[in-house]
Amino acid sequence: MMMARKQDVRIPTYNISVVGLSGTEKEKGQCGIGKSCLCNRFVRPSADEFHLDHTSVLSTSDFGGRVVNNDHFLYWGEVSRSLEDCVECKMHVVEQTEFIDDQTFQPHRSTALQPYIKRAAATKLASAEKLMYFCTDQLGLEQDFEQKQMPDGKLLVDGFLLGIDVSRGMNRNFDDQLKFVSNLYNQLAKTKKPIVVVLTKCDEGVERYIRDAHTFALSKKNLQVVETSARSNVNVDLAFSTLVQLIDKSRGKTKIIPYFEALKQQSQQIATAKDKYEWLVSRIVKNHNENWLSVSRKMQASPEYQDYVYLEGTQKAKKLFLQHTHRLKHEHIERRRKLYLAALPLAFEALIPNLDEVDHLSCIKAKKLLETKPEFLKWFVVLEETPWDATSHIDNMENERIPFDLMDTVPAEQLYETHLEKLRNERKRAEMRRAFKENLETSPFITPGKPWEEARSFIMNEDFYQWLEESVYMDIYGKHQKQIIDRAKEEFQELLLEYSELFYELELDAKPSKEKMGVIQDVLGEEQRFKALQKLQAERDALILKHIHFVYHPTKDTCPSCPACVDAKIEHLISSRFIRPSDRNQKNSLSDPNIDRINLVILGKDGLARELANEIRALCTNDDKYVIDGKMYELSLRPIEGNVRLPVNSFQTPTFQPHGCLCLYNSKESLSYVVESIEKSRESTLGRRDNHLVHLPLTLILVNKRGDTSGETLHSLIQQGQQIASKLQCVFLDPASAGIGYGRNINEKQISQVLKGLLDSKRNLNLVSSTASIKDLADVDLRIVMCLMCGDPFSADDILSPVLQSQTCKSSHCGSSSSVLLELPIGLHKKRIELSVLSYHSSFSIRKSRLVHGYIVFYSAKRKASLAMLRAFLCEVQDLIPIQLVALTDGAVDVLDNDVSREQLTEGEEIAQEIDGRFTSIPCSQPQHKLEIFHPFFKDVVEKKNIIEATHMYDNVAEACSTTEEVFNSPRAGSPLCNSNLQDSEEDVEPPSYHLFREDATLPSLSKDHSKFSMELEGNDGLSFIMSNFESKLNNKVPPPVKPKPPVHFDITKDLSYLDQGHREGQRKSVSSSPWLPQDGFDPSDYAEPMDAVVKPRNEEENIYSVPHDSTQGKIITIRNINKAQSNGSGNGSDSEMDTSSLERGRKASAVSKPVLYRTRCTRLGRFASYRTSFSVGSDDELGPIRKKEEDQASQGYKGDNAVIPYETDEDPRRRNILRSLRRNTKKPKPKPRPSITKATWESTYFGVPLTTVVTPEKPIPIFIERCIEYIEATGLSTEGIYRVSGNKSEMESLQRQFDQDHNLDLAEKDFTVNTVAGAMKSFFSELPDPLVPYSMQNDLVEAHKINDREQKLHALKEVLKRFPKENHEVFKYVISHLNKVSHNNKVNLMTSENLSICFWPTLMRPDFSSMDALTATRSYQTIIELFIQQCPFFFYNRPISEPPGAMPGSPSAVAPTVPFLTSTPAASQPSPPQSPPPTPQSPMQPLLSSQLQAEHTL
Repeated sequence: MMMARKQDVRIPTYNISVVGLSGTEKEKGQCGIGKSCLCNRFVRPSADEFHLDHTSVLSTSDFGGRVVNNDHFLYWGEVSRSLEDCVECKMHVVEQTEFIDDQTFQPHRSTALQPYIKRAAATKLASAEKLMYFCTDQLGLEQDFEQKQMPDGKLLVDGFLLGIDVSRGMNRNFDDQLKFVSNLYNQLAKTKKPIVVVLTKCDEGVERYIRDAHTFALSKKNLQVVETSARSNVNVDLAFSTLVQLIDKSRGKTKIIPYFEALKQQSQQIATAKDKYEWLVSRIVKNHNENWLSVSRKMQASPEYQDYVYLEGTQKAKKLFLQHTHRLKHEHIERRRKLYLAALPLAFEALIPNLDEVDHLSCIKAKKLLETKPEFLKWFVVLEETPWDATSHIDNMENERIPFDLMDTVPAEQLYETHLEKLRNERKRAEMRRAFKENLETSPFITPGKPWEEARSFIMNEDFYQWLEESVYMDIYGKHQKQIIDRAKEEFQELLLEYSELFYELELDAKPSKEKMGVIQDVLGEEQRFKALQKLQAERDALILKHIHFVYHPTKDTCPSCPACVDAKIEHLISSRFIRPSDRNQKNSLSDPNIDRINLVILGKDGLARELANEIRALCTNDDKYVIDGKMYELSLRPIEGNVRLPVNSFQTPTFQPHGCLCLYNSKESLSYVVESIEKSRESTLGRRDNHLVHLPLTLILVNKRGDTSGETLHSLIQQGQQIASKLQCVFLDPASAGIGYGRNINEKQISQVLKGLLDSKRNLNLVSSTASIKDLADVDLRIVMCLMCGDPFSADDILSPVLQSQTCKSSHCGSSSSVLLELPIGLHKKRIELSVLSYHSSFSIRKSRLVHGYIVFYSAKRKASLAMLRAFLCEVQDLIPIQLVALTDGAVDVLDNDVSREQLTEGEEIAQEIDGRFTSIPCSQPQHKLEIFHPFFKDVVEKKNIIEATHMYDNVAEACSTTEEVFNSPRAGSPLCNSNLQDSEEDVEPPSYHLFREDATLPSLSKDHSKFSMELEGNDGLSFIMSNFESKLNNKVPPPVKPKPPVHFDITKDLSYLDQGHREGQRKSVSSSPWLPQDGFDPSDYAEPMDAVVKPRNEEENIYSVPHDSTQGKIITIRNINKAQSNGSGNGSDSEMDTSSLERGRKASAVSKPVLYRTRCTRLGRFASYRTSFSVGSDDELGPIRKKEEDQASQGYKGDNAVIPYETDEDPRRRNILRSLRRNTKKPKPKPRPSITKATWESTYFGVPLTTVVTPEKPIPIFIERCIEYIEATGLSTEGIYRVSGNKSEMESLQRQFDQDHNLDLAEKDFTVNTVAGAMKSFFSELPDPLVPYSMQNDLVEAHKINDREQKLHALKEVLKRFPKENHEVFKYVISHLNKVSHNNKVNLMTSENLSICFWPTLMRPDFSSMDALTATRSYQTIIELFIQQCPFFFYNRPISEPPGAMPGSPSAVAPTVPFLTSTPAASQPSPPQSPPPTPQSPMQPLLSSQLQAEHTL
């Protein structure tokens, strides 16, 4: 039943009549009380349908229309509402009013003639076909509006809304209105219908009126009052719903809300709707050019738009839209304005940057000035319409030029003033900067290297602080410091050159002793240029060491004037003047059928030659073609394994001309075979004209051993190979070298290096064979050397131009790039002169080794270093060689004004007088001198030519017969000049090669070479047949037939260091009985020959040499050796030893005296000669810590094999000490074993134990390693040489001991140095029982490393890495990740991944060097660790493979020998403790070989 009743319920309908004061203007005033607005807002609440103006003054026609229908009430229509209890109802609303005739202004007559009060109280309304009212505009235009009739033409009123206007109405008294309302209420009350009082226009309400209205309502038995505002849409619905509640008593009582509370709610609703609508507009409208029509269509369906239009209307929505577009336009204009204003200062800087031009101009005048500038239109645009922000220019985005009318605005004027102020400030700051610089330059307190903190107080004043920022004056100070430091370094370098005599007298080598360095410090210490670098001692020491490196290793690259070295300039001048033979050879290369062919002899017994040949052929193409540097060469191999004297084994055949030879050995027997074969091959070509095999490039290679060879060690084979290579003057490659290494593991890169060297050697061979015939070599009459000083203030072109422009000047036939041939009339005959133009440092190396008939030495009169170098050079020149001194001046005026020039000219003249030389000066302003000025000098040279040549030949023959242990085993021979492989710098990979002179055709050069080598072997009973050959030639008083010396490429200074020593001591040493190999090394008995080859003793008279000087003149010069008798007290007394030294026994005095050096004749030369014998020969490293011990032994006499040496007893003690030092160096001191820092002093429970005992699954990294690496990464990543520079041993031991006692040790608190911590960390791994990289994995790593494809190699290494034990893998990952991080800071710490791998691979891998395979794989070990460091992200963090970094200059990977056949491999010297400064990081093989040697000595 309940459900049925609810379904039958219909929507209730209520008819409501709105009544209130109505009538004429006299009764109601000028406006109504708001009944129409109230009805309008309720029936049509949308703001667009709400109208404020509803007139009651109508025409007769409008009154009679269907809307009014001749009635004084309006039907507003039907409204459906949901009340508070959510029950929907319908309401018909009518308004009782009174229409006024617009003609009579009296109420219209209607069917009902009752007054308004009576009509308003009517409850039954009838009007046939009456239409619903909308607005006043509807009257007369009913067809344009919706036509809806009043239902049934009649309505029964259910209740009344009694309206009271509480606003201040015009011409209306509120009391009169209240009186009218009271009468109206009384009439309404009679109907018994519910009545609700509605206060209208409360938005303009008067408080008293509202109060009175409420009082009226209260007086009527609690008549309910609702405060409304139709305009604000406040409480309108509340008034009608309140009346409905009174009509239908069943509905709940409606809560009446006060006006202001309802107004607040309405305002909040409107504000919320407005915010949402504005957000919608800002989201949709982005351009200020958008129009309302298009935008409103876009927003039509948006609830935000609908809500706001409902509440506020379309006009307000449009207004907000227009406000938004206006704001967008304003923002756009402001952005353009900011851009223009930002560009304006740039325009000012570009157009008016000069302060003097605009300093006193106003903005208006500056504007006119701007228009005159050529680039005005580049910056500004002149618009026809102004202002610019009101024109379409604002939308012209392509034109970024500034509107010129912007200059009329205040911001532009301000920017102009700012520009002026900026220019003024810049001028002031520039003045302050200049003043600051001048202050720096004039202040005596600013010295090179002084920190800013120390200099600040001396140079800063208030103006500097005010006008200059700290970064500015710091930058100026830094630049000034750089300038004065560079200048001080240049001046210090000049000072070092001024003391050239000191450096050459000290006979410095790669590792100068502390004593010699102390002498340099003492001599230079008082010089102001030395003191200028007081605060930069490290850089000063580096300059000294660099200069020392230049002194003992002079090249164009090490020259202080590089790249302006005189040698480079001379080579360029001569090569541009002549087409060198090599150039002609290149021109004819296209016609040479063998230019692209390489013929290679491979020499080795027992299958070595064939095996290597097969391996090389495997690298060739099918047709024996080999690609080198992108070019195809035909490779022809000739393996030889038998007697080379047989035709089948000959090096050279009619169809095979060899370009080089690879000599292979793996035992003493195979090495003996190589030496014997080489000597036989050379001997077979001695009598031939085309002695090509004499200078055939050789390379000696140690390859894999085949089985046990009598227990000999790898070290002995290496040492023997080095000795042989030194004697043969050829390249030696052992398993540690960067060459081909060993047999089975040869790779394409290594063989390519060998073949590249062959190509270069081949070019040299072609050069010699194409130009230097014996006749050409003998045709030169005089050899003159012209010496120039690098860095002198004159042009080498000016000096050489008279020579090169001479009609008789020709290209030298020797192939030298610094020599020319002159044919000049000297006396009655023309002489062919070979003039070699060299720098002084190049000349030093040839003054004792080559035949030179005279020197022309130039020096600058105004440069002290130039004359100092000249003095140093002349000290070691024999006094019989003519000297021409040439002083270069700036002219007579400069000589008079310049004290230095005047003094140096005077000194040069005095030197020339004291040495009986010639002197001349040439003004640099007139450098075009003529060769005639040297004619007197050339005459002197011609006069002394015979004695010079004879003396030079005697010296060479005597040297050949006096080859002793001092030659190859002296400290000088052990220096980098000779056979040390410890370079002083990264660039010194190869010793310099000077190809400056050819041997004199009259010299027995071959005898010299053969005797020198054979004498060394003869002392050990090896290869004695060569000795007999030499002896037979020596016994002839006429030297052997003239043959040119083979152009073997070697370092001159290396070959002659022993000559210098012997000459300085003023006597020839006797032949030593000590073997040239260690006792436990190579056994020369393998080369034994028949005893009849032993040298026979000679009589004393046989020391007379008859030297044919000039075959055309038939002169013979006889020279006698006048050396005092010397007994051979050393050795074991064998006959051969006594006989081979017979040439050095006592001689009778001769009429011809031996020449001396110019230093003994000139008091101005050799001022530092006292230092020559003040020190033991060699460096501190060479003497070692056993100096005192051996001195004690010397005081007691020598015992054992070396008995007392009688001839030393009466000698000068200082001289005796030098000789002792030479003998001591024949046997290297045994290095002391380094004690373990952990096991020698305490028993550790942490260090030296297995790795598994110091790690756990929770802590896979040893806590000690973790602490060390954290400390290093926090404090030491920028430490130069980290892991290379050793830490203090005692500190490392202390660190480990403290950590052993307390694992929570804080390294930072203990203040250990970074190098100490790094060393202790490395020591941890060194002391592990097994290396971090397990032995079981090392072979797999090496095999993976052999893979040629880089990507496959890395993946193979990664697979091996995965098989590491877990503990080893985690620690290895941690360490490698750390090293990778260190390498990323290599620009600061100088430790690249390669350097780190060199330092770490022995620690991490610790290979067993008892086997050949392990030793030859050392390079692979280092490269493997380097790859792990470089590719750490790939190996451990699954990152992609990174590109391989370029090899650092000087690194082992970058310094591969590029021309192996042109340079002689120096014999290995034992490593020594580091001196000052630390040497360049050496190869890992050196300490390993040293340890091997130590082990052998121990055994």
